[in-house]
Amino acid sequence: MNMPGELPREYHCEKRDPSKFLSDVQTLRKRAREQIMEGAVTHDYGIDPAQAISVLNAALATELVCVMRYRQHYYVAKGIHAEPVANEFLTHSNEELGHVDQLAKRIVQLGGTPDMDPANLTARAHAEYVEAPSLIEMIRENLVAERIAVESYREMISFFGGKDPTTRTMLEGILAMEEEHADELADLLEDD
Repeated sequence: MNMPGELPREYHCEKRDPSKFLSDVQTLRKRAREQIMEGAVTHDYGIDPAQAISVLNAALATELVCVMRYRQHYYVAKGIHAEPVANEFLTHSNEELGHVDQLAKRIVQLGGTPDMDPANLTARAHAEYVEAPSLIEMIRENLVAERIAVESYREMISFFGGKDPTTRTMLEGILAMEEEHADELADLLEDD
């Protein structure tokens, strides 16, 4: 039983010899040499790499579709309020392209190939490519896509969890930006 104000036992740090941190350094060294061509994927990677790559390729497809939709909306936006909204679309497109780069690099680190084949994108993407007839509809379509992305990234973060903290951390950063995009687009609709 803990005294008031005392941390539970599992929070107490045991004093350890730093050289004993890893149970068997020789085994780690041997395995690293034997599996050298596996790159970042070590024997204790907690997810089937093919499944992780598939999930990330779906995210990659979603981001590429979003890049194209935002760009198309940037170029065709018309009306008295079009310029600042179009500039927002361009900014979002560029930020989504940054997500593409992050996802593609991680796919390669995990031993996969980023699938950027245009014929496969819309089938794998969570968001849709929708051309809209008016500025308001463009904002709405982009907001719908951002809300889809937010939910998708939350699910992916849960999927990777503690099994792949590197990917989870990357996805958390992307999620934060997608939430920001959704907030900005919602604000634009309120101004109408």
